[in-house]
Amino acid sequence: MVPAPLPPSPPIDWAPALRRKFDHALLALGRLDSVAALLPETAVFRDLYVRKEAVLACMIDGHCSSLADLLSLELGQAPGVSRNDVGAVRDYVAAFEHGLRLLGQGLPLSLRLFREIHGVLLAHGPGRDPAPGEFRRGTRRVAGTRPSHAGFAPPPAEAVLACLGNLTAYLNDKSAPAPLLLRAAVAHAQLDTIHPFPEGNGRLNRLLLPLQLAQDKVLGEPMLCLSRHFKTHRTRYHELLNDVRLTGDWEAWLDFFAEAVMATASQAVDTARELLDLTRRDRERIRGRGRAAASTLVVHRALMAHPIATSNRLVEKTGLTPATVNKALGHLEQSAIVRELTAQKRNRVFAYTRYLEVVSHGTESLEE
Repeated sequence: MVPAPLPPSPPIDWAPALRRKFDHALLALGRLDSVAALLPETAVFRDLYVRKEAVLACMIDGHCSSLADLLSLELGQAPGVSRNDVGAVRDYVAAFEHGLRLLGQGLPLSLRLFREIHGVLLAHGPGRDPAPGEFRRGTRRVAGTRPSHAGFAPPPAEAVLACLGNLTAYLNDKSAPAPLLLRAAVAHAQLDTIHPFPEGNGRLNRLLLPLQLAQDKVLGEPMLCLSRHFKTHRTRYHELLNDVRLTGDWEAWLDFFAEAVMATASQAVDTARELLDLTRRDRERIRGRGRAAASTLVVHRALMAHPIATSNRLVEKTGLTPATVNKALGHLEQSAIVRELTAQKRNRVFAYTRYLEVVSHGTESLEE
């Protein structure tokens, strides 16, 4: 199935109700940006949100792990699930960060960007894609995951480059009248149909959404977990994308997309505010530690960036001595801010438990 070129024809029925939904979605993104600007460590929170989005995006493809599993793997600890599952999440984070770097270097949304991100995304997979970063060379059929999600045949391999050329031209045509948020939604559906790679297309497509919103300045920081809404309503998500392919029903998909933006932006605002209140309260408790407060605050900040950590990692990240870090961890334990997970004398692992619970909210079980 070769999709019709973009922009959609006939044009999208930009009815008042749909326009209002997109206006509300933009307002929700504005509120998220405002709250993000108040956070004391915006980059720290952004990095954790990227990891949360990675967990959720990979869940949709069947790679089930948790944020705690990912953070443990990054420490060199054994995760609580299959290494293939948590490895897919780790590669998603690496691919996202690589994409941010490329966009920061001035590379537009392009075939090269898609290939480079895909190459990182599937670099360490279990062998399902022998050539990560290479567009598919054969014709394939995408199987449906359930009766309500019918499979489809993407365009033949010889049509992929032309389809992608039209897509990237649409994405980068800033003179077009389509609102940027609408353009992102249209591109997501179109890339889903093109399915340019043998494997990993869904993850790549979900990864590109926050990158595009950040590049287009629709969102200041990529702190939007759209995959949470897609996962929670995954049957509807797949049905609407299929309806775009089969009947050209763009309006129903766009309505759903605007709802996803509003819901996830509001959830992110609530989470950011809760984290802001939590860290403020905890810092006040730490300041009551007298002379030990200064070094304990440094360790606390490091735990905000990586809420599961070993004492050795905290020494590395803070520049403090092992003795100072261990004393600070003792103070944090006594204040019930952190909890030791290992109960051993060496290579102890600590968790900033409440902070991790707040960030992880929504990743536990997302059944419809």
